[in-house]
Amino acid sequence: MLNHYGFEGAQWDAAKEQARNILVGVATRKSRIAYSELVGQITALSLEPHDTRLFHLLGEISSEEDKAGRGMLTAIVVHKSGDMQPGPGFFELAKSLGKDTKDPLVCWISEFNKVHDYWANKHGRA
Repeated sequence: MLNHYGFEGAQWDAAKEQARNILVGVATRKSRIAYSELVGQITALSLEPHDTRLFHLLGEISSEEDKAGRGMLTAIVVHKSGDMQPGPGFFELAKSLGKDTKDPLVCWISEFNKVHDYWANKHGRA
């Protein structure tokens, strides 16, 4: 059965798991990844960097990670050029999660650092 994004549930879940694993690897290295690089590494679904379904996928990941106390994991997914920051959907989600978004740059840097601190310093080292 298709989910409300037009994908089979198992396919969506597999893509979400792939994306999360990729992002955890990036966070462990205290790095960031462009939307285009991320979609190029997700094989369970075919998504484009500006596909609204990608934003929903990332939103689910960030919401779950934030609820678990690990920060908004998708803070490390950024535009490839230009401002090199997350897109507007990140900030909309941050606001909906109760984050202070009055200064978007401060909000993003705070989440970016929280994610790196969690994965690289505490749990990224085996």
